[in-house]
Amino acid sequence: MLSSCRAALSASAVRRPLQRCNVRRTSPLLRQLSSEATRSADYGTKYAEKLQKRAEEQGKTVDALLLELREQEKEKRKQKLALEAQQQGSKPAGAAGTSPSVASSSTSPSPGRRDSSPIKPLDSIIRLDRLWKGPVNSEAISHLWNAYHSSRSGGTGRGFVSASIPVAAYNRMLDVATKYPKFVVPLRRPKPETEEPTEDKSAYELYFMEWGFHGSPPEPSAKLDPFAPPKPSANPQTSTVLFTPLQEYKLRQTFATPYLVITQYTDLAQSHGVVLMRGEITPSSTGAPAGASDGRYMLSQEDAHMLSVVIQKFYLWPSNENERTKLLRAFHETPAEFEWEKLLAHADFLMCRT
Repeated sequence: MLSSCRAALSASAVRRPLQRCNVRRTSPLLRQLSSEATRSADYGTKYAEKLQKRAEEQGKTVDALLLELREQEKEKRKQKLALEAQQQGSKPAGAAGTSPSVASSSTSPSPGRRDSSPIKPLDSIIRLDRLWKGPVNSEAISHLWNAYHSSRSGGTGRGFVSASIPVAAYNRMLDVATKYPKFVVPLRRPKPETEEPTEDKSAYELYFMEWGFHGSPPEPSAKLDPFAPPKPSANPQTSTVLFTPLQEYKLRQTFATPYLVITQYTDLAQSHGVVLMRGEITPSSTGAPAGASDGRYMLSQEDAHMLSVVIQKFYLWPSNENERTKLLRAFHETPAEFEWEKLLAHADFLMCRT
Protein backbone atom coordinates (compact mmCIF):
# COMPACT_ATOMS: atom_id res chain seq x y z
CA MET A 1 0.00 0.00 0.00
CA LEU A 2 2.74 2.47 0.99
CA SER A 3 4.74 1.72 -2.12
CA SER A 4 1.75 2.39 -4.37
CA CYS A 5 1.08 5.71 -2.64
CA ARG A 6 4.71 6.74 -3.05
CA ALA A 7 4.55 5.83 -6.73
CA ALA A 8 1.42 7.92 -7.20
CA LEU A 9 2.99 10.90 -5.44
CA SER A 10 6.14 10.55 -7.50
CA ALA A 11 4.19 10.41 -10.72
CA SER A 12 2.18 13.46 -9.69
CA ALA A 13 5.36 15.37 -8.98
CA VAL A 14 6.82 14.43 -12.34
CA ARG A 15 3.73 15.55 -14.21
CA ARG A 16 4.08 19.13 -12.95
CA PRO A 17 7.59 20.31 -13.85
CA LEU A 18 8.69 23.82 -12.78
CA GLN A 19 9.22 25.03 -16.32
CA ARG A 20 5.51 24.76 -17.07
CA CYS A 21 4.61 27.41 -14.45
CA ASN A 22 2.73 30.26 -16.04
CA VAL A 23 4.90 33.33 -15.25
CA ARG A 24 2.30 35.61 -16.78
CA ARG A 25 -0.08 34.95 -13.92
CA THR A 26 1.37 37.71 -11.78
CA SER A 27 -0.42 38.65 -8.57
CA PRO A 28 -2.18 42.01 -8.22
CA LEU A 29 0.56 43.06 -5.80
CA LEU A 30 3.30 42.38 -8.36
CA ARG A 31 1.36 44.24 -11.03
CA GLN A 32 0.95 47.19 -8.66
CA LEU A 33 4.66 47.22 -7.82
CA SER A 34 5.54 47.05 -11.49
CA SER A 35 3.20 49.93 -12.27
CA GLU A 36 4.61 52.01 -9.42
CA ALA A 37 8.16 51.32 -10.57
CA THR A 38 7.22 52.50 -14.06
CA ARG A 39 5.64 55.66 -12.69
CA SER A 40 8.71 56.28 -10.53
CA ALA A 41 10.98 55.97 -13.54
CA ASP A 42 8.76 58.35 -15.53
CA TYR A 43 8.79 60.80 -12.59
CA GLY A 44 12.56 60.69 -12.38
CA THR A 45 12.90 61.30 -16.10
CA LYS A 46 10.37 64.12 -16.08
CA TYR A 47 12.01 66.05 -13.25
CA ALA A 48 15.66 65.14 -13.87
CA GLU A 49 16.33 68.37 -15.76
CA LYS A 50 14.69 70.50 -13.05
CA LEU A 51 16.66 68.73 -10.33
CA GLN A 52 19.89 69.15 -12.27
CA LYS A 53 19.21 72.86 -12.82
CA ARG A 54 18.36 73.46 -9.17
CA ALA A 55 21.43 71.53 -8.03
CA GLU A 56 23.67 73.62 -10.28
CA GLU A 57 22.12 76.85 -8.94
CA GLN A 58 22.92 75.79 -5.37
CA GLY A 59 26.34 74.39 -6.23
CA LYS A 60 25.44 70.84 -5.21
CA THR A 61 25.18 67.42 -6.79
CA VAL A 62 21.77 65.97 -7.59
CA ASP A 63 22.27 63.25 -4.96
CA ALA A 64 23.13 65.84 -2.31
CA LEU A 65 20.08 67.91 -3.26
CA LEU A 66 17.78 64.87 -3.07
CA LEU A 67 19.20 63.97 0.33
CA GLU A 68 18.60 67.51 1.55
CA LEU A 69 15.01 67.48 0.27
CA ARG A 70 14.37 64.16 2.02
CA GLU A 71 15.72 65.57 5.28
CA GLN A 72 13.50 68.64 4.94
CA GLU A 73 10.46 66.45 4.32
CA LYS A 74 11.39 64.32 7.34
CA GLU A 75 11.62 67.43 9.52
CA LYS A 76 8.23 68.67 8.29
CA ARG A 77 6.64 65.31 9.14
CA LYS A 78 8.29 65.36 12.54
CA GLN A 79 7.02 68.87 13.29
CA LYS A 80 3.52 67.96 12.15
CA LEU A 81 3.37 64.77 14.24
CA ALA A 82 4.71 66.55 17.32
CA LEU A 83 2.20 69.39 17.05
CA GLU A 84 -0.70 67.02 16.38
CA ALA A 85 0.25 64.95 19.43
CA GLN A 86 0.46 68.09 21.55
CA GLN A 87 -2.87 69.44 20.31
CA GLN A 88 -4.64 66.12 20.86
CA GLY A 89 -3.48 66.17 24.47
CA SER A 90 -4.89 69.66 25.06
CA LYS A 91 -8.50 70.09 26.20
CA PRO A 92 -10.49 73.14 25.12
CA ALA A 93 -11.10 75.54 27.98
CA GLY A 94 -14.16 77.69 28.49
CA ALA A 95 -14.21 81.25 27.18
CA ALA A 96 -16.01 82.85 30.13
CA GLY A 97 -14.81 86.27 31.09
CA THR A 98 -12.92 86.95 27.86
CA SER A 99 -13.28 89.80 25.42
CA PRO A 100 -15.72 89.25 22.52
CA SER A 101 -12.80 89.74 20.15
CA VAL A 102 -11.17 86.56 21.47
CA ALA A 103 -12.84 83.18 21.57
CA SER A 104 -11.82 79.56 21.80
CA SER A 105 -12.28 77.24 18.86
CA SER A 106 -15.29 75.65 20.57
CA THR A 107 -17.26 78.92 20.60
CA SER A 108 -16.03 80.48 17.38
CA PRO A 109 -15.10 77.86 14.82
CA SER A 110 -12.90 79.04 12.00
CA PRO A 111 -13.24 78.06 8.36
CA GLY A 112 -11.60 74.77 7.41
CA ARG A 113 -7.90 74.89 6.68
CA ARG A 114 -7.05 74.58 3.00
CA ASP A 115 -3.33 74.10 3.55
CA SER A 116 -1.39 71.26 5.18
CA SER A 117 0.02 73.33 8.03
CA PRO A 118 -0.08 71.62 11.45
CA ILE A 119 -0.48 75.04 13.10
CA LYS A 120 -3.78 75.90 14.73
CA PRO A 121 -4.93 78.96 12.71
CA LEU A 122 -4.88 82.29 14.49
CA ASP A 123 -8.48 83.11 13.52
CA SER A 124 -9.62 80.13 15.62
CA ILE A 125 -8.23 81.94 18.69
CA ILE A 126 -8.78 85.63 17.98
CA ARG A 127 -11.59 87.19 15.94
CA LEU A 128 -9.51 88.85 13.23
CA ASP A 129 -12.59 90.32 11.52
CA ARG A 130 -13.35 92.47 14.60
CA LEU A 131 -9.95 94.15 14.66
CA TRP A 132 -11.09 96.50 11.88
CA LYS A 133 -14.34 97.55 13.57
CA GLY A 134 -12.52 99.99 15.83
CA PRO A 135 -9.14 101.66 16.29
CA VAL A 136 -7.14 98.67 17.57
CA ASN A 137 -3.38 99.17 17.70
CA SER A 138 -0.58 96.72 18.50
CA GLU A 139 -0.59 97.64 22.19
CA ALA A 140 -4.30 96.86 22.54
CA ILE A 141 -3.88 93.58 20.66
CA SER A 142 -0.98 92.57 22.93
CA HIS A 143 -3.02 93.33 26.05
CA LEU A 144 -5.98 91.38 24.68
CA TRP A 145 -3.78 88.43 23.71
CA ASN A 146 -2.11 88.14 27.10
CA ALA A 147 -5.35 88.65 29.02
CA TYR A 148 -6.99 85.86 27.04
CA HIS A 149 -4.25 83.33 27.86
CA SER A 150 -4.13 84.44 31.50
CA SER A 151 -7.84 83.56 31.75
CA ARG A 152 -7.33 79.95 30.66
CA SER A 153 -7.56 76.98 33.05
CA GLY A 154 -10.16 78.57 35.26
CA GLY A 155 -8.46 81.94 35.38
CA THR A 156 -5.04 80.59 36.39
CA GLY A 157 -3.44 80.68 32.95
CA ARG A 158 -2.01 77.24 33.71
CA GLY A 159 -0.66 75.42 30.67
CA PHE A 160 -0.01 78.54 28.54
CA VAL A 161 2.55 81.29 28.11
CA SER A 162 2.06 84.25 25.80
CA ALA A 163 3.78 87.39 24.58
CA SER A 164 3.84 89.88 21.72
CA ILE A 165 6.96 90.57 19.66
CA PRO A 166 7.71 93.62 17.49
CA VAL A 167 8.07 92.63 13.84
CA ALA A 168 11.62 93.98 13.54
CA ALA A 169 12.78 91.85 16.48
CA TYR A 170 11.02 88.78 15.13
CA ASN A 171 12.63 89.18 11.70
CA ARG A 172 16.07 89.38 13.32
CA MET A 173 15.41 86.17 15.26
CA LEU A 174 14.04 84.48 12.16
CA ASP A 175 17.21 85.24 10.20
CA VAL A 176 19.34 83.62 12.88
CA ALA A 177 16.97 80.65 13.34
CA THR A 178 16.97 79.88 9.61
CA LYS A 179 20.72 79.42 9.81
CA TYR A 180 20.90 77.83 13.26
CA PRO A 181 17.55 76.05 13.86
CA LYS A 182 18.67 73.73 16.69
CA PHE A 183 20.25 74.26 20.08
CA VAL A 184 20.51 72.82 23.58
CA VAL A 185 19.68 74.95 26.63
CA PRO A 186 19.96 74.23 30.38
CA LEU A 187 17.45 74.66 33.18
CA ARG A 188 18.71 74.83 36.74
CA ARG A 189 17.56 72.05 39.07
CA PRO A 190 18.23 71.43 42.79
CA LYS A 191 21.06 68.95 43.28
CA PRO A 192 20.04 65.66 44.98
CA GLU A 193 21.15 65.43 48.62
CA THR A 194 22.82 62.09 47.92
CA GLU A 195 25.52 63.75 45.81
CA GLU A 196 28.71 65.09 47.30
CA PRO A 197 28.54 68.78 48.28
CA THR A 198 30.28 71.19 45.93
CA GLU A 199 30.52 74.94 45.53
CA ASP A 200 27.71 74.83 42.95
CA LYS A 201 24.62 73.48 44.72
CA SER A 202 22.64 73.18 41.50
CA ALA A 203 22.13 70.49 38.90
CA TYR A 204 21.03 71.10 35.32
CA GLU A 205 18.53 69.58 32.93
CA LEU A 206 19.23 70.08 29.25
CA TYR A 207 16.46 70.75 26.74
CA PHE A 208 16.75 70.28 23.00
CA MET A 209 15.10 73.13 21.08
CA GLU A 210 14.18 72.99 17.41
CA TRP A 211 12.67 75.60 15.11
CA GLY A 212 10.13 74.81 12.41
CA PHE A 213 8.99 77.14 9.61
CA HIS A 214 5.50 77.01 8.13
CA GLY A 215 5.24 79.64 5.42
CA SER A 216 3.79 83.14 5.37
CA PRO A 217 0.10 83.47 6.30
CA PRO A 218 -2.14 85.68 4.14
CA GLU A 219 -2.67 89.25 5.26
CA PRO A 220 -6.11 89.66 6.89
CA SER A 221 -8.36 92.38 5.55
CA ALA A 222 -11.55 94.13 6.61
CA LYS A 223 -13.07 93.46 3.18
CA LEU A 224 -12.51 89.85 2.28
CA ASP A 225 -13.52 88.95 -1.26
CA PRO A 226 -13.82 85.16 -1.52
CA PHE A 227 -13.64 85.37 -5.32
CA ALA A 228 -10.49 87.51 -5.47
CA PRO A 229 -7.32 85.70 -6.54
CA PRO A 230 -4.84 85.10 -3.71
CA LYS A 231 -2.14 87.72 -3.33
CA PRO A 232 1.46 87.10 -2.27
CA SER A 233 1.79 87.69 1.46
CA ALA A 234 4.31 90.20 2.79
CA ASN A 235 4.14 88.64 6.25
CA PRO A 236 7.20 86.76 7.55
CA GLN A 237 7.00 83.02 8.08
CA THR A 238 5.01 81.58 10.94
CA SER A 239 7.31 79.51 13.13
CA THR A 240 7.26 76.97 15.93
CA VAL A 241 9.87 76.10 18.53
CA LEU A 242 9.73 72.69 20.19
CA PHE A 243 11.38 72.08 23.58
CA THR A 244 12.08 68.45 24.51
CA PRO A 245 14.23 67.08 27.36
CA LEU A 246 17.53 66.07 25.78
CA GLN A 247 17.44 62.68 27.48
CA GLU A 248 14.04 61.95 25.99
CA TYR A 249 15.13 63.17 22.56
CA LYS A 250 18.20 60.91 22.62
CA LEU A 251 16.01 57.95 23.58
CA ARG A 252 13.11 58.44 21.15
CA GLN A 253 14.44 60.82 18.48
CA THR A 254 11.59 61.84 16.14
CA PHE A 255 9.03 60.09 18.38
CA ALA A 256 9.98 62.15 21.44
CA THR A 257 7.16 64.26 22.90
CA PRO A 258 7.90 67.99 23.20
CA TYR A 259 7.12 69.38 26.65
CA LEU A 260 6.54 72.88 25.32
CA VAL A 261 5.42 74.04 21.86
CA ILE A 262 5.91 77.72 21.05
CA THR A 263 3.97 79.09 18.06
CA GLN A 264 4.76 82.55 16.70
CA TYR A 265 1.87 83.91 14.62
CA THR A 266 2.75 86.47 11.97
CA ASP A 267 -0.75 87.13 10.55
CA LEU A 268 -0.77 90.70 11.93
CA ALA A 269 2.86 91.52 11.18
CA GLN A 270 2.17 93.84 8.24
CA SER A 271 -1.20 95.21 9.30
CA HIS A 272 -0.43 95.90 12.99
CA GLY A 273 3.32 95.45 13.33
CA VAL A 274 3.12 92.68 15.91
CA VAL A 275 3.86 88.93 16.10
CA LEU A 276 1.83 86.97 18.65
CA MET A 277 3.60 84.23 20.60
CA ARG A 278 1.65 81.38 22.18
CA GLY A 279 3.25 78.60 24.22
CA GLU A 280 1.35 75.42 25.05
CA ILE A 281 2.64 73.06 27.74
CA THR A 282 1.95 69.42 26.96
CA PRO A 283 -0.56 67.89 29.41
CA SER A 284 0.62 64.85 31.33
CA SER A 285 -1.24 61.55 31.43
CA THR A 286 -1.37 61.31 35.25
CA GLY A 287 -5.05 62.18 35.33
CA ALA A 288 -4.66 65.00 37.84
CA PRO A 289 -7.80 67.14 38.30
CA ALA A 290 -8.18 70.45 36.49
CA GLY A 291 -6.27 73.29 38.07
CA ALA A 292 -3.98 70.95 40.00
CA SER A 293 -0.32 71.81 40.37
CA ASP A 294 0.86 68.27 41.07
CA GLY A 295 1.72 66.99 37.64
CA ARG A 296 -1.14 67.93 35.36
CA TYR A 297 1.42 69.21 32.83
CA MET A 298 4.80 67.90 31.67
CA LEU A 299 6.49 71.19 32.58
CA SER A 300 6.01 73.74 35.34
CA GLN A 301 4.70 77.18 34.48
CA GLU A 302 7.94 78.79 35.63
CA ASP A 303 10.10 76.48 33.49
CA ALA A 304 7.89 77.12 30.46
CA HIS A 305 8.34 80.85 30.94
CA MET A 306 12.11 80.44 31.28
CA LEU A 307 12.30 78.40 28.07
CA SER A 308 10.23 80.97 26.18
CA VAL A 309 12.78 83.61 27.20
CA VAL A 310 15.52 81.43 25.67
CA ILE A 311 14.33 82.29 22.18
CA GLN A 312 15.10 85.98 22.42
CA LYS A 313 18.18 85.50 24.62
CA PHE A 314 19.95 83.28 22.09
CA TYR A 315 18.35 84.30 18.78
CA LEU A 316 17.82 88.05 19.12
CA TRP A 317 21.41 88.89 18.32
CA PRO A 318 22.82 92.30 19.27
CA SER A 319 24.88 94.37 16.87
CA ASN A 320 28.09 93.02 18.40
CA GLU A 321 28.88 89.38 19.07
CA ASN A 322 28.64 88.25 22.69
CA GLU A 323 29.11 84.96 24.52
CA ARG A 324 25.64 83.64 23.69
CA THR A 325 25.99 84.30 19.96
CA LYS A 326 29.37 82.55 20.03
CA LEU A 327 27.85 79.52 21.76
CA LEU A 328 25.05 79.18 19.22
CA ARG A 329 27.45 79.58 16.31
CA ALA A 330 29.94 77.08 17.74
CA PHE A 331 27.16 74.51 18.36
CA HIS A 332 26.55 74.35 14.60
CA GLU A 333 29.83 75.31 12.95
CA THR A 334 32.51 73.98 15.30
CA PRO A 335 30.85 71.44 17.64
CA ALA A 336 34.23 70.09 18.76
CA GLU A 337 34.97 73.50 20.26
CA PHE A 338 31.57 73.91 21.93
CA GLU A 339 32.05 74.55 25.68
CA TRP A 340 29.27 73.14 27.85
CA GLU A 341 30.60 74.89 30.94
CA LYS A 342 29.99 78.30 29.38
CA LEU A 343 26.46 77.26 28.40
CA LEU A 344 25.61 76.34 32.01
CA ALA A 345 26.47 79.87 33.06
CA HIS A 346 23.31 80.98 31.21
CA ALA A 347 20.89 78.68 33.05
CA ASP A 348 19.24 81.65 34.76
CA PHE A 349 18.00 83.28 31.55
CA LEU A 350 16.00 86.01 33.21
CA MET A 351 19.15 87.33 34.84
CA CYS A 352 21.11 87.43 31.58
CA ARG A 353 21.82 90.85 30.15
CA THR A 354 21.88 91.52 26.45
